[in-house]
Amino acid sequence: MSNISIMAAIIAVAVVLFVWNKLPVVVVAMGTALALYASGILSLEDTLSGLGDPAVIFIATLFIVSAGLEATGLTTWAGQMLIAQAGEESRTRLLVLTSLLVSFLAALISVNGAVAALLPVVVVMAMRLKRPPSQLLMPLVFSAHAGSLLALTGSPVNVLISNAADDAGLGRFGFFEFALVGVPLLLGTIAIIVLFGEKLLPHTVSRKIPADLSSHAQTLVEQYGLSSDAFQMRVRASSPYAGAPLTSVDLSEFPELQLIAIKQDDGSPPRGPSIAAGDFFILRGKPDAAVAFAAQNHLAFREQNAAAELQDTLFNRNSGLAEVIIPPRSGMIGTSVFPGMITESGDLIVLAVQRRGTDLVPNETILEAGDTLLLQGTWKALDLNLNDPDVLMVNSPEAVRRQAVPLSAGAKQTVVILLAMVVMLATGIVPPVIAGLLAAGAMILTGVLTVEQSFRSINWTTVILVGAMMPLSTAMYETGAAALLADGLVSMVGDSAPIFLLAGLFILTAVLGQLISNTATALIVIPIALAAAQGMGISPRPVLMSVGVAAAAAFLTPIATPTNLMVMAPGGYKFSDYWKLGLPLLIWFFIIAIFYVPLIWRF
Repeated sequence: MSNISIMAAIIAVAVVLFVWNKLPVVVVAMGTALALYASGILSLEDTLSGLGDPAVIFIATLFIVSAGLEATGLTTWAGQMLIAQAGEESRTRLLVLTSLLVSFLAALISVNGAVAALLPVVVVMAMRLKRPPSQLLMPLVFSAHAGSLLALTGSPVNVLISNAADDAGLGRFGFFEFALVGVPLLLGTIAIIVLFGEKLLPHTVSRKIPADLSSHAQTLVEQYGLSSDAFQMRVRASSPYAGAPLTSVDLSEFPELQLIAIKQDDGSPPRGPSIAAGDFFILRGKPDAAVAFAAQNHLAFREQNAAAELQDTLFNRNSGLAEVIIPPRSGMIGTSVFPGMITESGDLIVLAVQRRGTDLVPNETILEAGDTLLLQGTWKALDLNLNDPDVLMVNSPEAVRRQAVPLSAGAKQTVVILLAMVVMLATGIVPPVIAGLLAAGAMILTGVLTVEQSFRSINWTTVILVGAMMPLSTAMYETGAAALLADGLVSMVGDSAPIFLLAGLFILTAVLGQLISNTATALIVIPIALAAAQGMGISPRPVLMSVGVAAAAAFLTPIATPTNLMVMAPGGYKFSDYWKLGLPLLIWFFIIAIFYVPLIWRF
């Protein structure tokens, strides 16, 4: 059995397994690479070479940069600006602004990152404007697909195509060179969505929509009664509490008062075990008792009534609130807590304790299963300390922050890092992988992300899929399978114009891209496209770009891309809903790929 026959069998099995979708895609991808090694087609070094390829590392760094934009609230801020500008009257204005925003973000942080960041914002916007989410979510995803071709960073496929051009001795596609085809694709996509979307999309409201957490802080403050008769008092240098232990606050003479928390001026917990001059006491109770306590202990009121500022003090760019439940068999059952207590980690403050919806007395409470605690601390502390099996989070602090805290700490640094990466990529002063590594490293060094958050932000499925499938492209070259398939395409085209070759490659790529990952599809088709271009004696650049456009045209099925599937439940879509709007868009992408691309990149 020849190597080409073995290659054909491996590819066929891989495609069937991808379509079957019962095995994880990473298992299929790694199995494909191992099959190439076991059959003797590739050496061990070639089999594993993809996992260390610069393109794979660059793709991983883009996930970290994307996570930085989300973690600092930049995407939330952009979404809130969208809500403010969209208005309630014009459907066209709403769709155009949504499409432009998601396409811009997709170009910078990838389709997956842009859709994941804006999905809850768009759902909330749809509900507020009394529009079915189904009319907005599929346009959101399809616009992101078009926007992915505005810049190199828009999709892993763009990186693969640019690298393939460089390997062929043609030089990489420029960072913004993709926009030459991306702009008309996006404009046509928006036009089709505006003109035909309302008729082609269902008018449904799904039960599975993301929660609106934009007013989460106000909800918690009201539920736990923190805003009623609340006072903030600054500790003067002359106060007996300056330098005293955190546990020394004595309210025995003032039973009408309850200590909620001790905070620094920026809202974070005190540094160390002692109270420092300038720290604030947050108390709740009767005004006359608060005045007497402040006078006795040399405390200065921040204002006469701090209730109006309390929400901003507890919930801001630096710190937030989290509600946790004590589950059955928790290790915390039987432990003592009290409002104002600082947890063992020293990073979180217990603001309140409730049992069956009723506030417990401000004294020590022995925890029972089902009790709820309201905790406060920095966002980083909440993220690190609440991943604990002894408590159940009601809402993820990360999800709350993304929706409710635009432009949080580190936003300026993130913008600078992103712009620096774009400049490096656009000018080519360093290889793309170096630009990505520098940007990802800067996210960690500036404190925007921790090392753990960076690891969690990487979509390892995509990274391993690309790395494991790259050897397949190598094998197609070395066995001659790519040349054989290319010769078949060239023979079918004959003496016809090269646009017929583009049409054949587009159909092949688009069909596979509806059934399996468009990244895996690109890795299969790219070597065929290069060999076919060489066989016809034409430039591979328009051929590669046409393949990139076809790979982005993954519109017809929900399984075509993760983002298509991401909006299926919140949009209430059925499998058949995708092709109704997707087919006109696929035709538009075909027109651009076959007739427009050769006008920009000549044969």
